Amino acid sequence: MTAETGNRVVISAVTRVAELAGIAPGMALADARAVLPDLFTLPADERADAAMMERLARWCGAYTPWVSLDGPDGLWLDVNGCTHLRGGEQALLNDLLERLSGYGFSVRGALADTPGAAWAFARCGEDRQVIPSGGTKAALAPLPVAALRLEAETLSKLSRLGLRRVGDLYGLSRISLANRFRMDVVRRLDQALGSAAEPITPRAHERPYRVRMAFPEPLVQADDIAEALKLLLQKLCARLRQAQYGCRRLEFQCHRVDGDTQRLEIGTARPLRDPKQLARLFAEHLNQLDAAFGFEALVLSASGVEPLGALQEAIPVGASEGDVSGGAAGENGTAPLIDLLGNRLGFERIQRLQPVASYLPERAYRSVSAAQPDDLSDADIAPDGAGCRWPARLLRPARLLRRPEAVETLSLLPPGEPGTPPALFVWRRVRHKVRAAEGPERLSPEWWRRDPAWAKGARDYWRVEDEVGRRFWLYREGPLRSGVPVTWFLHGLFA
Repeated sequence: MTAETGNRVVISAVTRVAELAGIAPGMALADARAVLPDLFTLPADERADAAMMERLARWCGAYTPWVSLDGPDGLWLDVNGCTHLRGGEQALLNDLLERLSGYGFSVRGALADTPGAAWAFARCGEDRQVIPSGGTKAALAPLPVAALRLEAETLSKLSRLGLRRVGDLYGLSRISLANRFRMDVVRRLDQALGSAAEPITPRAHERPYRVRMAFPEPLVQADDIAEALKLLLQKLCARLRQAQYGCRRLEFQCHRVDGDTQRLEIGTARPLRDPKQLARLFAEHLNQLDAAFGFEALVLSASGVEPLGALQEAIPVGASEGDVSGGAAGENGTAPLIDLLGNRLGFERIQRLQPVASYLPERAYRSVSAAQPDDLSDADIAPDGAGCRWPARLLRPARLLRRPEAVETLSLLPPGEPGTPPALFVWRRVRHKVRAAEGPERLSPEWWRRDPAWAKGARDYWRVEDEVGRRFWLYREGPLRSGVPVTWFLHGLFA
């Protein structure tokens, strides 16, 4: 992987084969190619790497809830009080690293009393070390001073003075170290030895709406898992109702006794907090779960929420007090269908038309995801004073052609006579004799846009009906002066 640093392209990460050939991170690409002419490189994607680290941090939540990022390539895990759940410290560390290695990552790790010591052993010591409590100082002594997370300039000064091991610093006065190297060396050394506190700040909790259920005996049967999910949905929706929120996306995590975690995700077309409807959306995906030896814990979290006020409860006639429906009386009847199809096919494949503030028929709508709320961006709104507001009751065709199609016309009046529709027109080789017409409706170009489609000026639209009752939306284009030929187009069809 290569990255730009200033005016140079440097190596940011290498494979094991490249490392054995003498290529190292930080090396200039030109120097690396001099060592290995056939070196294959790819540009580094820092954003994708950061997203991957976020996913790994979330995955490590199966071992401890206290996880924090350590730069672009490391993770802190505070496993205090969690090691007994995995059979001890060494068993937890081995399980964590083996599973990450099985996913294709080159990973190292260590476990120690302090974050600084754990960093030092993971980066500069033996892999998978577990330092016993109280043995940190002795174990750190043979490690290089680079294990203290010092800057390159400080490391160079220490090396010139012959201080190359952490143990070389033990006998030196703290005052002399601080005077010569500022407080960096003293602070890092004290943090590694536990003399100075270095608290780990966990990642910001992305899902405040989260419920969990653990079981004394693992769940294996699908019916038991479905019932547990219903209980979790009831608890979560109660919290959402109290906060006046609705969920747009839910994640269901199932932790198996063998350490594997399986996940299901669903989305909704609008904020929702009805446990029964959410359970129906999950029901189609529960068969994807592989319980194996059983699930020991289930976690349900709302990864996306939106404000949702109090809903009017619908009380069916003759229903008992405990049989009150939790749905809103005024809900959009298509929303459950959108939820169902969206979770089956993907919400990006379910499209609907959204109105746009524009006079132009081509710009009066846009295709958006059916789950996206109505919203007009600034680019779709006319500037102040433009007056781009359609009347409430404009007659528009049920079908608008993607592009207006030119038609041949015959008029009983001279060409270009204002205010007259054609008496006959030919569209797609079919003749249509006009029996009735209504119009014109003049649409002018929007002066704040530069649209080449309207370079010829305003359009006069007519609603016409042929001799068999079919209705069309025609417009004339060109200079609107008597005696000047104009061109007619068909833009839409009425039902």
